[in-house]
Amino acid sequence: MCTTPKSPLGDLGVILIYMKKVILLLLLLPMALAAQTPDAKSIIEKIDKNMTAKTRVMNATVIIQGRRGSRTMEQKIWSEGELNSFSEYLAPAREKGTKMLKLDKMLWIYDPTTDRTVQISGHMLRQSVMGSDMSYEDMLEDSKLLDKYTSEITGSEKIGDRDCYVLTLTAKTVDVSYYSRKLWVDKQHYVPLKTELYAKSGKLLKRTVMSDVIQISGRWFPKTMVFKDMLKDGDGTKFIIDNIQFDVPISDYVFSKASLKK
Repeated sequence: MCTTPKSPLGDLGVILIYMKKVILLLLLLPMALAAQTPDAKSIIEKIDKNMTAKTRVMNATVIIQGRRGSRTMEQKIWSEGELNSFSEYLAPAREKGTKMLKLDKMLWIYDPTTDRTVQISGHMLRQSVMGSDMSYEDMLEDSKLLDKYTSEITGSEKIGDRDCYVLTLTAKTVDVSYYSRKLWVDKQHYVPLKTELYAKSGKLLKRTVMSDVIQISGRWFPKTMVFKDMLKDGDGTKFIIDNIQFDVPISDYVFSKASLKK
């Protein structure tokens, strides 16, 4: 009868060889998972690729959900990168014709009822935009977060049915509106589904929740955003994109002060 020769180390040797393989696998597994998981910087870069463009033109519905009721406005917005934007309110009649122009760190608003253009600066920047949950200061912030914040992945959570990276950003300098930020970023589409803004004391100041993510022109983009000033009553300001176009030609005239009174 033919028998299979045993290992010269015996049964103990076989067990030791098996254990070495298991240990090696356990050592390599975290390295393989780390290789698959992007770092915080690359996640933010992928967000920028989705959310920013050379130009954008959109029509949006803005619903301000205050303590005493809600009101709805219609708005058209032209933007160039993250520095320049021009917006015009189309409805209702009370706000129709109101225009805002942002050129880098400068902001002007035109009021058709007085036929006056006012530059928004200083303490006025902290005021609410048209009674919404956003301030003029928020409008002036650009999206280059990596220039002003350190970033790290601090967890993994679900928003609805979407798996998200949780990123924590901490200010590098004092000249920022918010000392720290938390972002919940969809792991598949690299779109932020929730953002929280904090004071240095740790107090939550503002929250934004994004939903209805669709693919447009090869990028993923949320159609609905709800901005909530945590220091105000009400259910926040809902911003619904009715239509949007990326990388379309926009006349230089749009981003000039002359366009405010056109």
